[in-house]
Amino acid sequence: MNSPKKVSAFSAQVYALCRRIPQGRITTYKELARALGKKGQVYRAIGHVLRENPFAPEVPCHRVINSSGAVGGFRGKTNGKEVQEKIKLLEKEGIRIINGKVNLQKYLFRF
Repeated sequence: MNSPKKVSAFSAQVYALCRRIPQGRITTYKELARALGKKGQVYRAIGHVLRENPFAPEVPCHRVINSSGAVGGFRGKTNGKEVQEKIKLLEKEGIRIINGKVNLQKYLFRF
């Protein structure tokens, strides 16, 4: 990652995993936690790390969604123009979103 901004070791691990999510696929906060070997409710911590992502778009945090298939938040917002931007980014990559949800069986990327 080419940036002078320093990040924590946990953040660096999250960003490294996100870089592996291929275009046209998504993953979930829960799947990221599993790949990190973290137990318990670390989903919010992962969400916070992604909200602060200084490496976008190189680190494609828009490809991380909720385990329910719901698109979830983007840039610290859970609705409005930010979430619409996330939806547009995902659709541009060929991911179909119906009623605010992504078909996990079709698009989910596991590490």
